[in-house]
Amino acid sequence: MSDITVTFTNGTKKVYPKGTTFEEVAKDFPGKYPYVGVKVNNVIFSLADQIDDSVTVDFIDFIDSNGAKMYKCGVEFILEVALKTLYKDADISFLHSHPKGVYAEIISDRIFTMDDIQKIKSKMSEIVSSDLPIKKYNVTKRDAIKFYKEHGYSEKSDNIQNFAEDIVTFYLIDNFVNYFYSEMPSRTSIMKTYDIKYIGNNKLVILLPNKLTQGRVPDYVKYDGIISSFENTQNWLNALGKRYLNSINNDISNGRIKDFIDVSEIRFNDEIRNIVKEVADNGKIKFVMIAGPSSSGKTTTTKRLKTYFDCCGYESIVISTDDYFVDRDKTPKDENGNYDFECLHAVDIDLLNRDIKKLLSGETVDLPNFNFVSGLSGKSGKSIKLTDKSIVLIEGLHSLNDDLVPVIPEDMKYKIYISPFIGVNIDRHNYISTTDLRLIRRLVRDYHSRGRKVEDTISYWQNVRSGEVKNIFPFIHQADTVLNTALNFEIGVLEVYAIPLLLSVGIESQYYEEARRLINFLKEFCPIPSEYVSKDSIIREFIGGE
Repeated sequence: MSDITVTFTNGTKKVYPKGTTFEEVAKDFPGKYPYVGVKVNNVIFSLADQIDDSVTVDFIDFIDSNGAKMYKCGVEFILEVALKTLYKDADISFLHSHPKGVYAEIISDRIFTMDDIQKIKSKMSEIVSSDLPIKKYNVTKRDAIKFYKEHGYSEKSDNIQNFAEDIVTFYLIDNFVNYFYSEMPSRTSIMKTYDIKYIGNNKLVILLPNKLTQGRVPDYVKYDGIISSFENTQNWLNALGKRYLNSINNDISNGRIKDFIDVSEIRFNDEIRNIVKEVADNGKIKFVMIAGPSSSGKTTTTKRLKTYFDCCGYESIVISTDDYFVDRDKTPKDENGNYDFECLHAVDIDLLNRDIKKLLSGETVDLPNFNFVSGLSGKSGKSIKLTDKSIVLIEGLHSLNDDLVPVIPEDMKYKIYISPFIGVNIDRHNYISTTDLRLIRRLVRDYHSRGRKVEDTISYWQNVRSGEVKNIFPFIHQADTVLNTALNFEIGVLEVYAIPLLLSVGIESQYYEEARRLINFLKEFCPIPSEYVSKDSIIREFIGGE
C-alpha cells in the first residue's frame, strides 16, 4: 500500500498509509474542542472519509460556522433517534432557529411530561456514549422518493422530486434514516455538549454551544416574543395549507403564487397597522425604538411605520443612530485591533442624549449626518422640533438597550424588535434558518447597491453575527413587541439574484464551501420573477427597484 502526505494548516506534515481516514489523522492533532469535520481544498468532508491522495487539511470544530451547522444537525438526529426509540408513534419537528439553539416540537397524540423529557435526555446520553457511527449512504432520487412516500413523509418526497441531482444523501444511526442539508459528523460521541429545555405543551429548545460561550452550553433565556411571533406566522400558514416548501413550489409551478404574494404583503402591513394602533391607544408614547440584526429590514419597516403614523395624524420624525456614529478614528477597537462598528460606543451617545433632551424641552435640534465614505460626522441640514402630534422613530442596532438613550422616560418608549422568521419549513426536520435568510438578503443587497463582492460579504458576516449576539440578543426580551419581517415567498425571489453571485465563488476561495451550501439550499426553491413583487415591498430593500 502506498503512502500519502497530510499537510496541516500550521505547516506540519506527516505520512500515512493510503486509505487512512481523517478520523485517524485527527487523533494525532487534538484540538481544544472535538472535531466535527475537515476542510480539504475548501470543501468539507466527513471525518469517516478515507484519504487517497496527499492533501492539506483543516480540521473544524463547532466553533467554526460550518462545524456549528454540522454539530446542530448531529444533535437533532440524536434527539430524533432517542425519541423514536422510546416512543414509537412520536415524531419531532425542528421548527426554527432560536437565539440559543433550535426551537422544536414533539409530534404526538399526548402531551409529554418532564419525566418523558428526562427519559429522552438519558437515551440521548446513551446514544452519545455508545459512540455509534453516523453512516452516509447515497441513494437514487427514485428510491428516496419511494422511501419517504412509504413512511408518510409526503413533503419530503415532493421536495426530492425537485432536486436537481439524481443522488440523495441519507444518514443512518442504527436503523434510523434521515437527510439534512449539511455534511454530518461521523460519530455520535462527538455531540457531547448540549441540553434540552422543555417549555411545555410538547415544545422544547435545544441549547447548543457556541463561540461566545467558549464551547459551553448557554443558559436558557425566555424569548417568548420571538416564539410567539413565529407561532403566529406558522398558525396563519397552516390555515392556508402552506406549512412546507412543497406547497409554495406547487403554487409557483401552477401559476398561483401571485395570490400568496399579495396576502403575505397584506399580512405584513396589518402587523404594522396593529403596532401603530397600540402606540396610539397608549397616548403617552413619544419614542418608538426599532432594533434588529443586519438585513432584517429596519429601513423599510421604519419607513412603513412612518407612513402609517402619518396616516393617523402624527408628525413622525425618523432618527437613525447610524448618523450619530463617532468619527471613524474614534471608534472603539475589538480584541483583534479592528474597529468595532457594532459596539454601543461606536455611537456618540452624549450627543444623541443632548439632542433628545433638547427635543423633550421643546427646542429645535439640527440632526447630524455620518459620511460612511470619509468616516466623518457632519450636519444633515435637517432640523426637527417636537409638537403635541410628534412621534419619534429611533432606528438602530442598539435601540432596545436603555443605555443608548437613558434620558427618555420609560413610559414614553415603545420598543420593537424586528427579524425575519420564515414560517414555511422545508420539511418537518429541516427549517429555513433566519441567519441564512439574512445572509442571502445581505449579499444580494451588498452586490447591487454597494458593489461588494460575495466573498467580502461572507467574510465580514461572522463579525456581524458576533456583534448581534453581544449587542442585540441580550435585549430582545425587553421589546414590547416582535415584528416578523419575513415574507414567506421571498427566497424564491432572492434566489434569482443570489445563485449567479454565489456561482462566482471559485473552489480556490476559502468561502467556496459556504457558497456551495447556500446554492444547494436555494435550488430547493422554484424561482419567482421580481415583477410579481410590489415596488414598496420589504424585499425591494435588498433586490432594488423601489
